[in-house]
Amino acid sequence: MTTIHGQVAAGFEPVREAFAANFTQHGDIGAAVCVYQHGRPVVDLWGGIADPETGRPWTRDTLQLVYSATKGATATAAHMLAERGTLNLDAPVAEYWPEFAANGKADMPVRWLLSHQAGLITLDQPVSLREALAWHPMAAALAAQRPQWTPGTAHGYHGRTWGWLVGEVIRRVSGHTPGRFFADEIAAPLGLDFFIGLPARERDRVSRMVYQRPAVDLTTVPTESVPEELREQVAAWRDPGSFSNRAYAITDPAAIDFDSPEVQAAELPASNGISTAHGLARMYAALLDEVDGVRLLTQETLASATQEQASGKDQVMLIPSRFSSGYMLPTETNPMIGPKSFGHTGRGGSLGFADPEHGIAFGYAMNQIIGGSGDMRAPLLVDAVRRALR
Repeated sequence: MTTIHGQVAAGFEPVREAFAANFTQHGDIGAAVCVYQHGRPVVDLWGGIADPETGRPWTRDTLQLVYSATKGATATAAHMLAERGTLNLDAPVAEYWPEFAANGKADMPVRWLLSHQAGLITLDQPVSLREALAWHPMAAALAAQRPQWTPGTAHGYHGRTWGWLVGEVIRRVSGHTPGRFFADEIAAPLGLDFFIGLPARERDRVSRMVYQRPAVDLTTVPTESVPEELREQVAAWRDPGSFSNRAYAITDPAAIDFDSPEVQAAELPASNGISTAHGLARMYAALLDEVDGVRLLTQETLASATQEQASGKDQVMLIPSRFSSGYMLPTETNPMIGPKSFGHTGRGGSLGFADPEHGIAFGYAMNQIIGGSGDMRAPLLVDAVRRALR
């Protein structure tokens, strides 16, 4: 049985129970969960194995790549610039990034980049992975790219391109790369163990990811055997030309090894943030309240940042999704506390979010990446927090 380390405040014992059950019943190998309430930690737990190949244990300081949960950190950086008056989210992107005006994009507002309405989910000509990691070639390719739909008329998850799109605006406005801006303006003041572009000195603290395939690969079974509600998605997964596939085929080769030192050291502000669960939760806590003297956004800015911008059927994921200017908003399938929650999930299970109504900030990071729709680990932890609040 996995030993659970850390502390929970009185009343939050259900979270410890759910966290322990994730190891015994739901596939966790190494993981951590942290919850803040009104600016102070009430849950800080960790356990399991950080590296199954060596047996290295997961400790309070273990770092984990959290995939798209990174987007919440990058969105926060953009809203800090907006609050300072140096970035107008309703101004054209081309005002800050002139090359972006190509292919009919001269009038596209920054807000549409943040809210996945730009139609720039893919590239007609993928770039090499080396060029993508070098930043500027990918930014140039996206500036020249034509949108896949009329911007502003639909939304679709910009799973990988979002980081270069929003990150380049941050770079043009602030004069710093998005990872450097995050490090100096967010991580350092709060003392976060959270990196977008991992320093070499931190490499040994990173957990090794383990990928669990779904029990049934729906793309290989006869269509009549696929549940009816999933047939449209499965058909898209089978079609190399679908938005669902093209959105993740922006490099050549398309596959990216997120365990590699080169990928972890690069700045991919949509997808390669490396953090502790505590770092995720503490960042969101500082969006809601002052944390050790630091608050990231005013209440007015936060209200604007979390206002819904896009909702309905997602052109890439082919399910209902909701976005503010950079943050995911709750849906039936998105595990958060209540209707005012905002945050971001990451591939395979990681999650960071905040709930203003209850003063809750939440972070969960783990190394067992579970594909498909059957992963209940984060939802069960969130449900335990919800029960602790009753």
